Amino acid sequence: MALFEYSDHGLFAPSKIAAEFRTTSGEVARSAGLGRDAVQRKERLRSDKTQRRLREMIEVINKAAARFGSNLIAYAWYRSEPLPGFSGQTAIQLVQAGGVNKVLKYIDAVDAGIYT
Repeated sequence: MALFEYSDHGLFAPSKIAAEFRTTSGEVARSAGLGRDAVQRKERLRSDKTQRRLREMIEVINKAAARFGSNLIAYAWYRSEPLPGFSGQTAIQLVQAGGVNKVLKYIDAVDAGIYT
């Protein structure tokens, strides 16, 4: 799904993300490493941190979706699959700790055949 399809009036919209992944806005917030307030209060939703975290999550899922053939399956992978070489951490754990670039590079490496 294109990034603009997750947005509303120029901001990432947790409700649209939740609809795509068949979950709740609160779960989207947790998946992005945010508190529930961050997606429920308008001023918090507009903050740079909230929008950055949502964007990072969507970037990883979109990149993984090409591999899995489905945004929904990519979202499940993001939340639950331990990544080799990262001490058993999942993509969600790495993104929440500020390691979005590590996850994106990992996906690129897997797609290039470096990891199997």
